[in-house]
Order: sequence, then C-alpha cells, then structure tokens
Amino acid sequence: MNYRLIWTVFLGVFLSGCGAHYYWIDENDMILILKKPGAKSVVLACSLDGFKPRTAKNVSGRWEVVLPADRAFKYFYRVDGEPFLPDCPMKENDDFGSETCIFDPGL
Repeated sequence: MNYRLIWTVFLGVFLSGCGAHYYWIDENDMILILKKPGAKSVVLACSLDGFKPRTAKNVSGRWEVVLPADRAFKYFYRVDGEPFLPDCPMKENDDFGSETCIFDPGL
C-alpha cells in the first residue's frame, strides 16, 4: 500500500477545510473572505445596517465583502440561499435559535 499517497490525500482533505473563513484589515476597511469555490452566490448580512444583504464578490472561489474596521458588528452568510455560519472566533446566540459571528476591533 502506498502510504505516501494516502498521507497526501489525507492532508489535502484535512487542510482544504482550514482557513475557509478569515479577514484582514486594510487601513480603515476589513475584508471578510469566505472560501466556497462551488458556491453560486454568497451574501453577507451584518448588524451595521440592520442585516441588509450585501452581495459578496467572487474572486476565484473566494468570496469577499468589505466592511468598516472601526466598529463591532454581528454577521452571518447565506450561501446559495441557505444560512451559513463559518467557523469564527466569537459567536453568540441569535433570536432565531441559531448563532451569529461577532467582530470586535477592540479585542
């Protein structure tokens, strides 16, 4: 049995799920990124504007949304019309029996 091939496949599958959601700060903007290469549409809803949907921009399977980086807010995604909560560092329960992610620049 070729253990090297098995190990390579295992690492590929394992690591493909890592880092699927992240952000970076660029001066006053925060760029949220969600890796969903097979998605047809990604929308972000956040508390900054009453959870109005913001269409994410598809950049080679990475979906990006730009938000202000100076305020705390809650957010979640809709991927192909279905609610999606990524693995985010801070979460809280919402009023609908689910959770939302939290971004707080002060932490």
